[in-house]
Amino acid sequence: MPDMQTYWSTIATAAPEMYLTAAICAILLIDVFAGGARRPRLTGTLTLLALVGLAWVAVDFGSVAVRTTLFDGLYVADPLALVLKLSGLLFTAIALLYSGPALARRGIAGGEYYVLALTALLGIFVLASAGNLLSLYIGVELLALSLYAMIAFDRESPVSTEAAMKYFVLGSLASGMLLYGISLVYGLTGTLDLGEVAQRLTVEPSLGMIVGVAFVVVAVAFKFGAAPFHMWVPDVYHGAPTAVTLFVSTAPKFAYFALAYRLLSQALAGVSPTWTVMIAILAVASLAVGNLFAIAQANLKRMLAYSAIANVGFILLGFTTGTAAGYQAALYYTIVYVLMTLGSFGVILLASRRGFEADDLDDYKGLAARDPLLAVGMLMLMFSTAGVPPFVGFWAKLAIFESLWEAGSLVLVVIAAIASVIGAFYYIRVVKLMYFDDAPAQPRGEAGASLRFVLGLNALAALVLGLVPGVLIDICRNVLG
Repeated sequence: MPDMQTYWSTIATAAPEMYLTAAICAILLIDVFAGGARRPRLTGTLTLLALVGLAWVAVDFGSVAVRTTLFDGLYVADPLALVLKLSGLLFTAIALLYSGPALARRGIAGGEYYVLALTALLGIFVLASAGNLLSLYIGVELLALSLYAMIAFDRESPVSTEAAMKYFVLGSLASGMLLYGISLVYGLTGTLDLGEVAQRLTVEPSLGMIVGVAFVVVAVAFKFGAAPFHMWVPDVYHGAPTAVTLFVSTAPKFAYFALAYRLLSQALAGVSPTWTVMIAILAVASLAVGNLFAIAQANLKRMLAYSAIANVGFILLGFTTGTAAGYQAALYYTIVYVLMTLGSFGVILLASRRGFEADDLDDYKGLAARDPLLAVGMLMLMFSTAGVPPFVGFWAKLAIFESLWEAGSLVLVVIAAIASVIGAFYYIRVVKLMYFDDAPAQPRGEAGASLRFVLGLNALAALVLGLVPGVLIDICRNVLG
């Protein structure tokens, strides 16, 4: 009997994934059979309630004091997995709050959108707890397939369909590269377990291992949207409905961090001198391409897309150090960046109305005069993303600089500093348009008071976390210490 109790208590560690899978099936069936015009609203409400329950299950069952493995090493429960899951859960819930009214305005509200979002979240959960090359790949594909469908959700829009096709083709290419890289690693080490891969790697990798690592790094770069594998990012961000772009640009970043961390810093730690050089090249290219192309954009969604490429460069800079401090800085930057991006796209949704998508920069001229609260929120988010103190974005960039300095990467510190200055230009340009440019009178967005309250909390978090940065920094240090 004690053995059975131990067995079930261990299995219970995977309760969040089991609960989420059951919730997806239940919500899908309810959505199919509920019928009527109220179906999307009912499904949305049930989804948010399911996420509240998932948060309780994750904290109650997923919290572990020591690293725990299940299912012959396929599943890993550790503090990092819990933080990534709770972060993905929180930002998914907020993204769905923003998305509901926006989808209704475009006439594409449907219960299947919420099911796809939950399926994507399940992919994030699987990736966060992957302890094996096989479970890692399953998580990648589960997330990717959900995102393909979400981007093509507006079936009447040729732009959305084109964006989905581009993402599908390039995403499939990235998945193929990841699978080929994994197969080489498996063939040379004889194991799929991430821990055993790390133990069997030698300091001097063979040519085959170098090729395998190169394919893995390229796949990670594709998923993150790092240059020169960024071709899908501007088209997807611009072509997809803004509500979908908001989701695609936020919660999946935690899955891609898990992919990079589990594969590179854990499984391939023995050959870190090989992949850190590759990552450094990708990071510098992302900073250059993202910042320079963002300056030339007249569309806010495309500007934020190129901004995402530049910010991915900062995240990858943390990985170039190959140290715990660098990984902690990268995780901290990922959380902060997702917070700011969520609010930025939230402003676009709140500024929009039926028949009008507020996605051009000129649409924000004089916003401070016609919608002061929305303009203040955008100002705080833009300043934070630019790295202006005392907002949290400043501390995120500073953490990357410190980790690079401690690792002796002075050249990368200088490049990152120059990139930050260039990036500040196009972020502050949005503020200038809102407060110093005049525009013809336009009606305010149709968002209600509840969504404005959510946006206010989103923007306020960027300030509060900047005034007390130690809270989030300590969490990142504890889970990756």
